[in-house]
Amino acid sequence: MSNKKKLLIIAHAPSENTQHLRDAVLKGATHIDIENVAVVMRAPLDTQPADIIAADAIILGTTENFGYMAGLVKDVFDRCFYPCLEHTEGMPFAFYVRAGLDGTGTCTAIKSITKGLRWKLVQEPLLCKGSWDDAFLAQCEELGLSMAAGLEAGIF
Repeated sequence: MSNKKKLLIIAHAPSENTQHLRDAVLKGATHIDIENVAVVMRAPLDTQPADIIAADAIILGTTENFGYMAGLVKDVFDRCFYPCLEHTEGMPFAFYVRAGLDGTGTCTAIKSITKGLRWKLVQEPLLCKGSWDDAFLAQCEELGLSMAAGLEAGIF
């Protein structure tokens, strides 16, 4: 039996750029210096309540669609909210948003739903907003690394 903690990444990546963001998060989370964290990546449609319940921490990735999270990310919450409610209280999580606007509505919605789940936001949301910037990749990699390192160190 493995003593590794499990970091679940749920990432909506409908475009080449969002796939690069997802891959950067994964690259950070699987950094060579992280030894005791198993990383599982799921697309929203592939995410089941059991995946969330089995996780020790979660990173969510979404696009901003019409000032809100992607419908497929909302679908994860719709399908998993009640099955996870009593099993994931205190779940440490972070999220990133690829926002064409300002990301405010997306952040508000995710914070509201996760508050209902009683999850714990362990770092400020990463907003990759406006025109594409290659700096988003380094920021996403740092997000993945910091979540994995924090989980491994028992910080959360």
